[in-house]
Amino acid sequence: MTAAATPTPRRILITACVMMTVLMQTLDSTIANVALPYMQGSLAASQEEISWVLTSYIVASAIMTAPVGYMAGRFGRTRVLVSSAIGFTLASILCGMSQTLDQIVLFRVIQGLFGALLVPLSQSTLLDIWPPAQHGAAMAVWITGALVGPILGPSLGGFLTEHYNWRWVFYINVPFGLLATAGLLAFLREGPKNSNVRLDWTGFLALSLGVGALQTMLDRGGTLDWFSSREIQVETVLAGLGFYIFATQTILAPKPFLSPRLFKDMNFTAAVVITSALGLMMFATMALLPPYLQILLNYPVATIGMIMAPRGIGAMVAAVMCGKLMPRLGARLLVTVGFITTIYTLHLMTRWTPDVSEQTIILTGFLQGWGSTCTTVPLTTLAFTTLGSELRAEAAGVYNLVRMIASSIGISITTALLVSNTQVNHAIISAAVTPFNRALQNGAAMEFWNPGSPHGAVLLDSVINRQSSIIAYGDDFKLMLVLSIIATPLVLLIQTKSKNKAMAAE
Repeated sequence: MTAAATPTPRRILITACVMMTVLMQTLDSTIANVALPYMQGSLAASQEEISWVLTSYIVASAIMTAPVGYMAGRFGRTRVLVSSAIGFTLASILCGMSQTLDQIVLFRVIQGLFGALLVPLSQSTLLDIWPPAQHGAAMAVWITGALVGPILGPSLGGFLTEHYNWRWVFYINVPFGLLATAGLLAFLREGPKNSNVRLDWTGFLALSLGVGALQTMLDRGGTLDWFSSREIQVETVLAGLGFYIFATQTILAPKPFLSPRLFKDMNFTAAVVITSALGLMMFATMALLPPYLQILLNYPVATIGMIMAPRGIGAMVAAVMCGKLMPRLGARLLVTVGFITTIYTLHLMTRWTPDVSEQTIILTGFLQGWGSTCTTVPLTTLAFTTLGSELRAEAAGVYNLVRMIASSIGISITTALLVSNTQVNHAIISAAVTPFNRALQNGAAMEFWNPGSPHGAVLLDSVINRQSSIIAYGDDFKLMLVLSIIATPLVLLIQTKSKNKAMAAE
C-alpha cells in the first residue's frame, strides 16, 4: 500500500508494530552480555566457549544481511518481514529452553539469521508507508527505537537474570514478537515483487563459507590448541578457499555478489575500514565487561546491568549532538574526536583494579558510548552520501556485513587471549610460590596461604587465579588501546566532498 493510500491511523499502528521488531532485535545485541557468566555455569561451558553465544549470533546476522534485498524483492517484503518476526520469536523460545552449549549456539545462529532481516526491512517499510515530507520524523522514530534497545539491554538483562534466571533474557522477546506479528498481519499489505531480481549465489555461498569457517576456527582454536588440531587446519583451509572463490567471483563475474564499483568511492572505503577497526574494539569491550564486573569485582548481575546502561545513554547523547555538529565541524573532525575519546577510555581501563569505583566505571562507559557513536554516526552518513543512489542498497549490506564480522572477530580474539594469558600468568606467578618463599613463611600468609597444607594450597591457588585474571584483562584492554591508536590515522582517508567529486570525475 502506497504512502498516499495509507490512512494515518493505519500508519501509526504499522509503525508501532515495526518498532517492536526493531526493539526486539536491538535488545538482543546487549541483553545477553550481562547473563553470560550465569549461562556459563548453567551450561557447563568455559569462558572461551560461552563467548560463542555472542559470536554465533553476530556471524549469522552478518551473513544474512547481504541477501536482504534479494529476498524482499523475490518473495515480497511484508512476507519476509512477518516470517522473520515469527522465526526470531521461535528461535528466542528455543534459546531459552536450551540445555547444552551446542543447543544454544545452534538456536542463536537461527535467531541471528532471522534477526538480520528485521532491521533493514523495518526501515524500508517506514519509508514506504510515510510520505516523503515525513521521512525525517519516521527515521527519527526508527533511530530512537534502535538506540533504546542497547540502552535497556544491560539493565533489563541484569534484572531478569537476578530475579528470575538467564533464560528470561530470551523469553522477553516473545510478547514483542507475538504483538508485532499480529499487527503486521492485520495492518500491513504486501507490496510489489520483482521476480527478475537475481543473486550471485556462488559469491554469497563462498563468502558464507569463508566467514563461517574463519569464525569457527577463532572460536575453537584456543580449546583445540590451534594448528596442532586437524579440525583447525581444515577450517583454515576452508576459510581461505571461501575467500579466494569470493574474490575471484567478485572480479570475474558479470554481476557479482559484491560490486567492485563500491570501493572506487574513497569515503565509502574509508568508512568501511574505520568502522571495522572500531567494531573490532568496541564489541569486544562490551563482551569483556560483564564477567570482569561479576567475577573480579563481585557485583550482582542487576547492578552490572545498571552500571553498563550509561554506555547507551552516552551513545544517544552523541547521536543527537552529531546531527547538529556535523554540518559545522565536518565528519573528519568528529571521527577524530570520537577516536581520541575511545583512546582515553581504554587508557583508563588498562589501569583498572578490583578497587575501581562504580563512578569511574559508569563515567568510562558513558564516555566510551559517546566516543564510539561520535565515530559511527559521521562514518555511516559519510559512507553513503557520495555514492550513487543505485549503489546505496548494496553498500548498506556490505557496510553492516563488514562491521559485524569485525565485531565477532574482536570478541573471539580477546576472549581467546584472555584465557591464554590467564594460564600464562598463572604459571609465572606459581613459579615463585613455594614452601621456600620467605614471604609465605611468616604471619597471616603462613596461616592462610601455607602451600604445604591442602587447605592453604587451595586458598593460595584461588588468589593466584584472581591475580592472573586481573593481569589478563589488563592485557586485553592494552591490546584494544594499541589498536585504537593505530586506527586513528585512518581518519586521513576521509576526503572532503569536493575532493571526492574530483576523484570521481577522474
